[in-house]
Amino acid sequence: MKYRSPRGTQDLLPEDAPRWRYVEATFRKTCADFGYGEIRTPMFESTDLFVRAVGEHTDIVSKEMYSVTAGGGETEEREAFTLRPEGTAPALRAYVQHNLAAKEPLTRLFYVAPNFRHERPQSGRLRQHHQTGIEALGSDDPALDAEVIALGLTYLHRVGIRGEQLQVNSVGCPQCRGAYRDALRAALKEHLASLCGNCNRRYEANPLRILDCKLEDWDRLTPLVPDILDWLCEGCATHFATLRSTLDALGIPYVRNPRLVRGLDYYVRTSFEIVHPGLGAQSTVLGGGRYDGLVEELGGSPTPGIGFGCGIERVLLACEALGVTFPIGPLRPVFVVTLGESARLPGLALLHELRQAGIAAQVDYLGRSMKSQMRAANRANARAVLILGENEIQAGVVGLKDMATGEQRQVARSEVAAFLASER
Repeated sequence: MKYRSPRGTQDLLPEDAPRWRYVEATFRKTCADFGYGEIRTPMFESTDLFVRAVGEHTDIVSKEMYSVTAGGGETEEREAFTLRPEGTAPALRAYVQHNLAAKEPLTRLFYVAPNFRHERPQSGRLRQHHQTGIEALGSDDPALDAEVIALGLTYLHRVGIRGEQLQVNSVGCPQCRGAYRDALRAALKEHLASLCGNCNRRYEANPLRILDCKLEDWDRLTPLVPDILDWLCEGCATHFATLRSTLDALGIPYVRNPRLVRGLDYYVRTSFEIVHPGLGAQSTVLGGGRYDGLVEELGGSPTPGIGFGCGIERVLLACEALGVTFPIGPLRPVFVVTLGESARLPGLALLHELRQAGIAAQVDYLGRSMKSQMRAANRANARAVLILGENEIQAGVVGLKDMATGEQRQVARSEVAAFLASER
């Protein structure tokens, strides 16, 4: 073929779409149950938004963004734009721009949107992937952290995922994290020669990201690494302890993962992931955390916040690995079979009338014989066939065949739509 979909992308075909719609609808229903409202932001934003929010030294900003520079005419400056690599920064930009805090002190938002990252494509990690996510802004209460986690778990359970593991950690705050970075550098200094190239680059600029490396031998390194809980300030320690007691009170099981730091610079205090062994190397289904300084960094007032992102592709992979089947009924249209040229226009008029009445209906557009039209009705999984020929037109009736029982009858042309509606 001359043209194919770009590497790291995929086409969503009609047979795939019902599963995607079910997952998206389940997420939207879950968000509504928890009091979250939908937000939709542009597919691209100012490049500087992601540099400031996500972090200049993160993999996303340094290696994975799709960016362009546009404009630059005689009366305008050239502007740098980036396709959205993650959902939090655009949502918070909109939160600040539209002063949503003035409308509701505790703002709960959700989104369903594609994201774009230039990374090595693999199962569950595409260059264009689709993400569901939520943001809760305006409170630093650890109970809100628990709510966000509970929403994510409820969503996954509703689509049929079981056997997941919730992992939680605290990454401290700017006041206590600096001392931990120094302790981490000191612990790893003599071992830099044995660390991978990425970890050596992160050692000075972003040492916490070393803990997220999938290449290192953590059986060897873990005893050397200081535990961040020993370096938390009183506020961060209390926050994490309260989160854990709240999860216990809600009956939500979890494990503490001391290396869970996530890959974005804006996280503070709570960091969490929901993982599933059925996904292999790409086991994280959902992840998020608290970002109390990010709104201020983007030009707003100091505002605490927490959220998560969840890849739809990852959810579908987990469902496939678990053998989850969605309660999606097959489409059962009515198929209009026309006999002869004289029945063509009356058949199209009947088709239009049915569709306007909210009844799924199809017709043959290839000029085929009655036998071939009946085969097409079978392939379409039709619940009934409406037969319209010259005799039926003259008698003011339509022949109706129930495809499940084979029963045939005649129905007055004027009563067809009402009859079919009552039989649904």
